[in-house]
Amino acid sequence: MRIGLVLEGGAMRGLFTAGALDVFMENEVSFDGVVGVSAGAVFGCNLKSGQIGRVLRYNKKYCRNWRYCSWRSLLLTGDMFGTDFCYRKLPEELDIFDKAAYDGNPMEFHLVCTDVTSGEAIYHQCDKADRECMEWMRASASMPLVSSIVHISGRQCLDGAISDSIPLKFMEELGYRRNIVILTQPQGYLKQPSSLQWLVNIVYRKYPALLKATAHRHRLYNSQVEYAEKRQSDGAVLIIRPEDSLPIQRITNNPDLLQETYDIGRRTTEKQLDRIKEFIAHAQSS
Repeated sequence: MRIGLVLEGGAMRGLFTAGALDVFMENEVSFDGVVGVSAGAVFGCNLKSGQIGRVLRYNKKYCRNWRYCSWRSLLLTGDMFGTDFCYRKLPEELDIFDKAAYDGNPMEFHLVCTDVTSGEAIYHQCDKADRECMEWMRASASMPLVSSIVHISGRQCLDGAISDSIPLKFMEELGYRRNIVILTQPQGYLKQPSSLQWLVNIVYRKYPALLKATAHRHRLYNSQVEYAEKRQSDGAVLIIRPEDSLPIQRITNNPDLLQETYDIGRRTTEKQLDRIKEFIAHAQSS
């Protein structure tokens, strides 16, 4: 039985996920396939490359560098997370992403983007850590209002969380009958309609399907959490999530908050490590 891992986004809340993934790697907890959305994709790819600690390291080191993430970058380049810095200079020069290890790991790695024309999810499997893969990563993590639309493979794309924040059903459709789902919000959290929907309506007025998707995103997210919880009751899913709301905002330049969020992810996962191993072992023996 194939075992999958589902990683939601949440921008810098993804440091919680990074902490969980490092615990997985340190304890040789492995999966047959992963799907990541937004931060879940750009941070989760380090699981396939086997680079323990890399996500925390580069985020803490460069979170105050305007080229990495800043309003200045948004004004000068159209992207709050600088495209050249984040997706070329950082992985190729400053904190090198192990492409060979990524390419050599047989674990499937999928990510989710949103087609701005149709408003629907695009699922892409990144088998090789090349420039095209980096562009798909960028597209998956390109949040509305603070990112440029990414043009790739004849499609116009933005943040995958708009159309499929928790792609558990996608993994099940691929044949992953047991899945671990990492969420970055605590139990009981209900997403509310965006207070910036009015601005989204103005900026993306040429894309009515995208506007419909963003307007209904909170309902989709809440229903996906409910579905994941039901599948957990069925024994097919194990959810890892923080016990309380994380101390971090979606975007921050505070390295201490990054560390704290990462540490919460580690502690939460370590507390469930026996349960996680039992879940996987039972799935493998089925």
